Amino acid sequence: MDSIYLPRAYLITDVIQETDGEVDVKTFRLAAKSGESLDFMPGQFVELTVPGFGEAPFGFASSPKNKDYVELSIKRVGVVTQAVHDLSPGDAVWLRGPFGNSFPVREMEGANILYVAGGLGLAPLRPLIDYVFHPENREKYGKTKLLSAARTPADFIYKYDVGRWKECRDFEIFQTIDAPYKSWEGRVGFPHELLKTMEILPDSLYAVVCGPPIMIKYTARALKELGVCESRIITTLEMRMSCGVGKCGKCNIGRRYVCVDGPVMRLSDLAQMPDEY
Repeated sequence: MDSIYLPRAYLITDVIQETDGEVDVKTFRLAAKSGESLDFMPGQFVELTVPGFGEAPFGFASSPKNKDYVELSIKRVGVVTQAVHDLSPGDAVWLRGPFGNSFPVREMEGANILYVAGGLGLAPLRPLIDYVFHPENREKYGKTKLLSAARTPADFIYKYDVGRWKECRDFEIFQTIDAPYKSWEGRVGFPHELLKTMEILPDSLYAVVCGPPIMIKYTARALKELGVCESRIITTLEMRMSCGVGKCGKCNIGRRYVCVDGPVMRLSDLAQMPDEY
C-alpha cells in the first residue's frame, strides 16, 4: 500500500470555468501521470499540492464510476486556490488520498433521496448524484430531487449537467437564488424556506445537505421539523480540514476530527458535537 503521505503526479487535462459572477469557481479535470486510476467513493476527498504554494483538501466532484480522470471544483479564495486557478491544461499538480468516509450508498438503497446544495456545496454531492444515476445503480434507489441554491444565477455550477440529469428517471430539480435578480424568473428564497413548499415524504427519505455552515444548520433544522429522522439527514463538513489525516488538529470539534471521522456526518452525529461546527 502506498504511503498516505506520498502524493502522486497528475496532469490537468481540462479546465472548466463554472461561474461568471463574483464567486470564481473552476473545475479541473485531472489524469494520473502514471495512467493509474484513483478509486474513491462519493463524499471522500483528496489533498492537492501546487509545488511552491502549498497543499489543501478538496472533495471529489466527479463520478467514482469514471476511471479515466477525477474532477475537483475549486473556488478562488486564497494562496493555494489562486495558484491552482493560474494553472492550465498540461500543467501538473500532486494528489494524495483518497481520505475520509463516504456517503452510506448501500444503506440508502430503496429510499428516496433529496439533495440540498448551496453554491459550491453541489460539488461534493455531484459524485453521489452521478453514482445513483449510473445504469448499474439507478434501479437500486427511489425518486430523487435536487434543491440547488446560489446567490445569483451566475453563481450556479454545473449548468451543463442539468439537462443530462433531467433525462434520468424520477428526478426533479428546483433552483433558487437568495434575492430577486434581473431576468431571473425562477424561485427566490433560502433552501430551508423552500423546503416547506415541497412535497416531502419523511418516512422514505434520505436528505443529503451541503453548503455554507449556516445553510446546513437551518436546512437540517427544517428537515427535522418536517419529520425527517436525524440519522437520515446527512451532510459533509469540509470547511475546517487541512492535513487530511488528523495530525494538525485544525479540524478538531470536541472529540471528533472531521478529516478522519468524516467529512460525511449525520445530524444525529452533529447533535453530540459542540455548536462550533
